[in-house]
Amino acid sequence: MIIGVPKEIKNHEYRVGLTPSSAYELIKSGHSVLIEKKLGNGIDLSDDEYVKVGAKLVNSAKEVFDTAQMIVKVKEPQEQECKMLQESQILFTYLHLAPDPLQTKLLVESKCVGIAYETITDNKGGLPLLAPMSEVAGSMSIQAGAQHLEKSNGGRGILLPGVPGIEAGKVTVIGGGVSGMHAAKVASGIGAEVTILEKSLDRIRYLDDIFQGKIRVLHSNQSILEKYVIESDLVVTAVLIAGAAAPKLISRELLKRMKKGSVIVDIAIDQGGCLETSKITTHANPTFVEEGVIHYCVANMPGAVARSSSYALNNATLPFALDIANKGWKKALLENHHLLNGLNVLNGKITCEPVAQALGYKSYDAKISVEEHAG
Repeated sequence: MIIGVPKEIKNHEYRVGLTPSSAYELIKSGHSVLIEKKLGNGIDLSDDEYVKVGAKLVNSAKEVFDTAQMIVKVKEPQEQECKMLQESQILFTYLHLAPDPLQTKLLVESKCVGIAYETITDNKGGLPLLAPMSEVAGSMSIQAGAQHLEKSNGGRGILLPGVPGIEAGKVTVIGGGVSGMHAAKVASGIGAEVTILEKSLDRIRYLDDIFQGKIRVLHSNQSILEKYVIESDLVVTAVLIAGAAAPKLISRELLKRMKKGSVIVDIAIDQGGCLETSKITTHANPTFVEEGVIHYCVANMPGAVARSSSYALNNATLPFALDIANKGWKKALLENHHLLNGLNVLNGKITCEPVAQALGYKSYDAKISVEEHAG
């Protein structure tokens, strides 16, 4: 199979779909890898490193899309990339379609095979390709929140660890999944007063056992959520419903009751965000203010630590990329139901029910659709 990797063109996105070592594994398995020139320059990966492992350099993204049978990316394709996709071409990347009607429309029109990292599952009920970036985003959320709490950045002038004789800053993490847990871990590690709000009783028991009383873990309901959001200096929203749009948990009215100069980091912004007031921002202009509260809504947070993120992501995605390349997408999907769960778009059909529900499309059964396509 011919696998192509274009440079990411989203604002301040430097991660790469394949590192040189990942490209080597695919080449060693008998596949060809096309790399757009200067793919890894932003994270100190030279073209020579790709050439040394046997990859072929091409001059433009168009050459990649025109030639490759499978496109491997990091972020969802931008409009100009969607328009380069071809019928039956495999697109393997994060898609986050539920809050993105334009991208969904363009992928449907392209009739490509859209396999989304974020909906691939594992035997434990987890999302193994989302997990590494959730870990990064969770850890970064505290770093970003702490920075924007500084008075010079418009914040309340709060030091999260506190200092001797005064109380620490208050951090509330809404959602105790992978990103929420890592946010809480970092916040607690620097000395903040941390509360996690979570709905799953099993997850609450797990978090309580892990943190052994160092972090307050509470069952989330509207009354509890409002109380802790209002009292917080920093709120991290980290609620995920696989494939679906994020629930709106913080209304504008609740926002008005928060401390002026407090900060909300909306990790769920990739899926539309957990705030009524959320809108996507970029690393170039990461924040905006509504009702006196600073919103940090960068949709590609891990892109800020792009080298670490690229290697972490490749560790998770490479086995699946190899499976698709070695078997072909039809056989790979039919033999691995976890990979099949990643199929969002096929030949003009939406095969991920939460995406279809969010955007008003008819939902098609993924397995039946692949079997029909296989003839």
